[in-house]
Amino acid sequence: MSAQNNNFKLSIVVPAYNEQEVLPEFHRRVTAVVDALAADVELVYVNDGSSDDTLAVLHNLKRQDARVAIVDLSRNFGKEIAMTAGLDHAHGDAVVIIDADLQDPPELIPQLIQHWREGFDVVYARRTSRAGETLLKKATAHLFYRLMQRVSRVQIPPDTGDFRLLSRRAVEALSGLREQHRFMKGLFAWIGYPQKAIFYERDARYKGVSKWNYLGLWNFALEGITSFSTLPLHVATYLGLITALGAFLYGLFIVADTLLFGNAVPGYPSLLVVVLFLGGIQLMALGVIGEYLGRMFDETKKRPLYLLKGYLPAAKPAENDLAK
Repeated sequence: MSAQNNNFKLSIVVPAYNEQEVLPEFHRRVTAVVDALAADVELVYVNDGSSDDTLAVLHNLKRQDARVAIVDLSRNFGKEIAMTAGLDHAHGDAVVIIDADLQDPPELIPQLIQHWREGFDVVYARRTSRAGETLLKKATAHLFYRLMQRVSRVQIPPDTGDFRLLSRRAVEALSGLREQHRFMKGLFAWIGYPQKAIFYERDARYKGVSKWNYLGLWNFALEGITSFSTLPLHVATYLGLITALGAFLYGLFIVADTLLFGNAVPGYPSLLVVVLFLGGIQLMALGVIGEYLGRMFDETKKRPLYLLKGYLPAAKPAENDLAK
């Protein structure tokens, strides 16, 4: 359906992991927004193996609102996979992805739709500030996005999370990308198509605590770098060449020094330092190669990205009217 059509189908994908405290308020705010739109709406909540009462809260929301669809994953697969599952089950002409923690305001959705109507396939929300986050987290996020700008083979917008709108053809393009190690921000950029940014100030979490710790963020950064850049492999290669050249020149110096001045005292300390240094370089290079090899190993298994424990679709528009 054309973006110019006044009556269109809108899907809102909401990954949720242990978000029982915030989901009722999130649903209240997002429905207040979509009720004012001339659109048939489905709200696709993805329960990513939550260990609290998130699933029970979602079932309660569905009893109150027939537009709710519940995608219940068999275990916790992680946010990137949860978003993929939500996109797989979204049927809208336009699909919005938004977190349930209310850091990204649902009130921006009409603005996303406006630019989609102008012909943009991807409209992403770019943060100008990050309320409720520590200085360390803000600094590391800033550095990560700038690093990705430099090393990635595609231009990934800085200071941009997952809050965005995708056209139907953008969603269909993403559905063809089934790699196991998914860095969705990179995949959103990789598909191309006309894209546009809107700017906003990010709020603090409404309730609860972030599910990301610094170890998880470090692994997420590695995922992004290794998924969209081979720079670490190049660095390992160049470092090995430089080290080998340095070792060769040092060997020439030792030979010349022994021939000219002799070598009365064995150089055990310097030999130990050189051996440890070279060993460390080799282990680091093997680690970089291992990161890529491990990803290749996972991809060759061809396992499904996720498994469903249950799926409850949203009611069709006519059924929604009857439910009301």
